[in-house]
Amino acid sequence: MPASISVGSSDYWVHDLDPFILRFSEDFGLRWYGLSYVLGFAVAYFLLRLYFSYSRSPWNADQAINAIYVIALGVIVGGRVGYILLYDLPNFFRNPLTLFKVWEGGMASHGGFVGLALALLCYTRKTAVSFLKASDIIVTLAPPGLFFGRIANFINGELWGKVTDVSWAVIFPASARPGTPIEFIAPRHPSQLYEAVLEGLILLLYTQVRFWTGKRLHTPPGQLCGEFLLLYAIVRILGEQFREPDAGLILGLSRGVFYSLILAIAGVVIIIVARRRKKE
Repeated sequence: MPASISVGSSDYWVHDLDPFILRFSEDFGLRWYGLSYVLGFAVAYFLLRLYFSYSRSPWNADQAINAIYVIALGVIVGGRVGYILLYDLPNFFRNPLTLFKVWEGGMASHGGFVGLALALLCYTRKTAVSFLKASDIIVTLAPPGLFFGRIANFINGELWGKVTDVSWAVIFPASARPGTPIEFIAPRHPSQLYEAVLEGLILLLYTQVRFWTGKRLHTPPGQLCGEFLLLYAIVRILGEQFREPDAGLILGLSRGVFYSLILAIAGVVIIIVARRRKKE
């Protein structure tokens, strides 16, 4: 496959990255997508240890690793179940076993948030830590995982963007019918990279600044969690403007936009609750 192809007066790179780091068979091996989860949880554990050393987290080393196990379970189960319910329900009804075929891909960040919240609720009860206080800590751990996940999406050549003629557009062979000649495949926005910056780097910078300054600014427990959900919804909606919808629309909106609006409402509600609890 050519490294690039000319369309009109521009040269566009043809996506040819291998989703496998190490392949043992045609469909089995070590994938970049799996590595992205490992890296995300590793960074999360490092941050938890850092927070504890500065008395910003109630969880010591042993509790931190247990928290990562719980978070990982919540994110993976919630992300997979969320994908089935929000994006692939008809296929699930035809073949319920598709729920367990995680190696074929299919994770929803919105479902991951719900799974994470439920897992965190269970863990905070076990460790006698305020759920709102813990949520402020946990949301600061999410951006690195989101960043690595979007990079993996790009490597996999999935969740591509809308057709465009910008000079940095990419030709994704998987975006066309099998057998379509490369010269007839339209270049698209590398929206995965846009989302990596928006959901990963920007949210990481924001949450870290707010986390380390929150105590000095007397930020009430839970407010950072609400701010994260609201800001994630905003940047996700922005990224969706460049992304090709990967499922049917809801009320004329892509599913990513529609579900993000619900997330934004949840964020606002949490901020209001946090501020009222502070006043009381």
